[in-house]
Amino acid sequence: MTVPLPPLPPAPDEGYRPGGRSIADIVDSEHRQLLELLGQLTGPGTTPQEGLPVLTAVLSRHLSAEEQYLLPAVRAAAPEAVERVEKEIDADAALLTALKALGDDGLDEVAERVRRHVEGVGALVAALRAVATEEELIRLGNRLEIAEEAAPTRPHPATPATPPWNRIVEPAVGVVDKVRDVVTGRPTYLADLPEPPRG
Repeated sequence: MTVPLPPLPPAPDEGYRPGGRSIADIVDSEHRQLLELLGQLTGPGTTPQEGLPVLTAVLSRHLSAEEQYLLPAVRAAAPEAVERVEKEIDADAALLTALKALGDDGLDEVAERVRRHVEGVGALVAALRAVATEEELIRLGNRLEIAEEAAPTRPHPATPATPPWNRIVEPAVGVVDKVRDVVTGRPTYLADLPEPPRG
């Protein structure tokens, strides 16, 4: 096994394959959805204000989950990519800072940072695909999806960005964010948009 994960119970047969989607497929799909959403929000005749809360929530959850599971897996499985992982963590912090101050006038900067994120993390996903087994990728995908559901829905650039602390702090911060979302009626999912991106 190239990616450090908790051991699975013994499989009933040799052809065992865990259920779920590969982390690589999930991240690729989410990147396409983010780019499509940004296209919708920055295109001519758009009213970005309506979609900004959703963009903020989706992007906050996405970055949190990547930092909890994708980036540590790449760091462990592809030592030659460690420097690129550190660069992406720094870029994520800058993106969260820009997102925190987001208004209509800052959308172009956020869009450019997201495009760079998609390119940089896409290369790291390719590096992980090259060394991890399909089973490992699926198990990581399951963890990523669970982490996203518990993640903050607002940008918190000052929270820890690496395990184990981000896996402890981010879900706690996420609970507070979700309470605020419920109280204010804030939309936080792509499905809340009139035309959700499909990715």
